[in-house]
Amino acid sequence: MRNNFTKCIGFLCVLLISNGVHAADSKGYSEHPEAEKWLLRMASEDFSTTYLRSVLEDAKKQDSILAAMNRPAEKRLDWGGYRQIFLQSKRIHRGVDFWQEHAETLARAAQVYGVPAEVIVAIIGIETHYGRNTGSYRALDALATLGFDYPRRADFFQEQLKDLLVLARNEKLNVADLKSSYAGAMGYGQFIPSSFLAYAVDFDGDGDKDLWNSPVDAIGSVANYFLVHGWQHNGEVVVSVTLEGTLPEEQINTGEEPVRPLSEWQALGVNVNLHNRGNVAAVLLRMKDQDKASYWLGLNNYYVITRYNRSRLYAMAVHELSQAIAAEKNAANSPIKKVNAE
Repeated sequence: MRNNFTKCIGFLCVLLISNGVHAADSKGYSEHPEAEKWLLRMASEDFSTTYLRSVLEDAKKQDSILAAMNRPAEKRLDWGGYRQIFLQSKRIHRGVDFWQEHAETLARAAQVYGVPAEVIVAIIGIETHYGRNTGSYRALDALATLGFDYPRRADFFQEQLKDLLVLARNEKLNVADLKSSYAGAMGYGQFIPSSFLAYAVDFDGDGDKDLWNSPVDAIGSVANYFLVHGWQHNGEVVVSVTLEGTLPEEQINTGEEPVRPLSEWQALGVNVNLHNRGNVAAVLLRMKDQDKASYWLGLNNYYVITRYNRSRLYAMAVHELSQAIAAEKNAANSPIKKVNAE
């Protein structure tokens, strides 16, 4: 009898704990210690407190998101490993297919914004494999999880959560329906909410900025992003160089922004052909592939790519993928190729 009593008590405890967990889950983030501060932050955005609390209640913590934030490829891989992921033949072939399918739109974007088609295609190819992998998380869950349970960048993601609600209202969308990556990036080009608000365009003219379902809007938006961040038409991205001797480590991989003129790099022992561009600023990059290394000077357009993702590995992958896609497309269109195909 005593054993039965003990078992009953144990069962009731488990039941109460279980019900408590479900009750907490049902309230989402509405009772999180940071929730009230976030509600104050939202005061200037003209949302009702009732609506905001319902949004927080609906938002659910995703532990898999927190785990993913601690293992980005840029921190685990060197250039050789990173390159293997994004310079696969399948991604190049599909980039050519995407270009051919949207040739008119890409040509129009290049004309309007001055950004080459291959660069736009490469961005979309790296971000989502041309729209195949745009994210399976609810953006609401992703941004709430990171805003309230990822202290290192809590302010940033709470601001993105605010912007998510603003863009949903602007575009007349249900915020609960919007899908994203684990970091809250959305659509073909993986725009975070603040980037959506600042750079998304209605490039197909249907009255909506639909970066999830309209590749036309996505193409125009990526191009607009690059233009606003200073893309130089016909400008170079990187220049391959060699070094004379050994440069101090503090001169290499010091950041993304080009700050030292090419003429100064040459004086320091970097072998670069100036081509009457000695005053052009650059940053020195070292790209490692196991025990080998290559050296590059990143110019203005390299810096612009890093505004999309602040990683030199990412910027170099975009550049090399864009070059590979353009080369394969040109080869497919060459007269010799056409004759052989016939």
